[in-house]
Amino acid sequence: MGSIKSILAKLLAKKVKKSIHKWSSAPVDTQRKVFNTLISKAKHTAFGKDHQFETIKNHEDFVKHVPIRDYEALRTYVDRVVEGEDDILWPGKPLYFAKTSGTTSGAKYIPITKTSMPTHIESARNAILMYIAETGNSDFVDGKMIFLQGSPILEEQNGVQMGRLSGIVAHYVPKYLQKNRMPSWETNCIEDWETKVNAIVEETLPENMTVISGIPSWVQMYFEKLESKTQKKVGEVFKNFNLFIFGGVNYEPYRAKFENLIGRKVDSIELYPASEGFFAFQDKQDQKGMLLQLNSGIFYEFIEANTFFDEQPERLTIGDVELGVNYVMIISSSAGLWAYNIGDTIEFTSLNPYRVIVSGRIKHFISAFGEHVIGKEVEQALQEAAHGFTVSISEFTVAPEINPSSGLPYHEWFIEFDEAPDQLEELAVRIESSLQKQNTYYYDLIEGKVLQPLKITPVKKNGFQDYMKSIGKLGGQNKIPRLANDRKIADALYRQKLTK
Repeated sequence: MGSIKSILAKLLAKKVKKSIHKWSSAPVDTQRKVFNTLISKAKHTAFGKDHQFETIKNHEDFVKHVPIRDYEALRTYVDRVVEGEDDILWPGKPLYFAKTSGTTSGAKYIPITKTSMPTHIESARNAILMYIAETGNSDFVDGKMIFLQGSPILEEQNGVQMGRLSGIVAHYVPKYLQKNRMPSWETNCIEDWETKVNAIVEETLPENMTVISGIPSWVQMYFEKLESKTQKKVGEVFKNFNLFIFGGVNYEPYRAKFENLIGRKVDSIELYPASEGFFAFQDKQDQKGMLLQLNSGIFYEFIEANTFFDEQPERLTIGDVELGVNYVMIISSSAGLWAYNIGDTIEFTSLNPYRVIVSGRIKHFISAFGEHVIGKEVEQALQEAAHGFTVSISEFTVAPEINPSSGLPYHEWFIEFDEAPDQLEELAVRIESSLQKQNTYYYDLIEGKVLQPLKITPVKKNGFQDYMKSIGKLGGQNKIPRLANDRKIADALYRQKLTK
């Protein structure tokens, strides 16, 4: 017999599963209702008036009146919101600004409204409840849970509170979880990431940790410090730890490393949260992909990635998408983002219900020679190649080498191994073979002697952490790009002598 808390969690899980099934089995209708509600609520805002929302009756009208924008293109409106004006992108003022570091535009201020905030919280909660509904495992609700996240200290800008998304969400932990959550408020407020992780290790060591959550690269740092301090596997330190919740990056490249650090397999739930909205979560342990949140105040459009930079690419809605196509995801939401390009590319793994994987970033690719290699391809190539090797990979990134000192250009793979394998060349051959199978453009360039096969450059232990520290992006929501079309990261790794 479980505790009252775990029995209640199972009952709630059953109810939530039923509700999710209702909207996920009527996807087109669900999205139509969301679309109509968004247009109706925002028609008297400055943006709504400028884009003739009064005349918009369907998606075709919307496409006609509302062009696709990224943050820079929406910035004139966002700046007015930040300056304290009402009714600009959404009725009233936002509750918060999620402040993120933009790569091209400096700091970005993403509004979170009274209408959109609950969708972030409910989606995270529902991910856990769907896991309980599927597996029947609910005992973990009685243990301690840790969420590695940014500081919850918020600033204020013209009456609106502002901080990192994970810090904002920290203010919404439900009462029934308050006693279970770690770390303490004081520790969570530590800004310096290394100091914070050390404090978290001290705080959690004596506790019955059952759930651990965060971006894999930073959870890995926490696990390594635990192992170093105790000389034990994490699964021995926390005997009841059985659920890892993660988001932000693909877990697969880390899986072998994590299982080694933990010492056993644990269940995992993948989330797809962003400052702009909570888009998807893994609803099934045995299915690939995450359930797209079609009923969370977000209207989705999809553009095939290979047509995205055309003059007028076709904007598809949920009923038009196909399996296995790389799409740029465009959102319009109750946070006041309209036909907004979040920069991610996704692929559908299921159309009933609609499940997605994140395949990369529209700006993160290598196409120095027309190969258009994307994040999903390099991750899959490394995963397939490492299978059968006793190799554990901490982190990696890929860059083009356009002007080598001799021979043809090539792709350079910077990989941080726990221990570099003796057969580094064999690993490179296997990665090369997988990449050529996945990407015909790349295959043609190798066959046509435009490129030579890829080369691996090992990175020193903690080299990527040192690099992130050097650019002021250690910890939090920051991630190493899997690939780039330039050599900024590559050159920095060499300059800082972080390669072997």
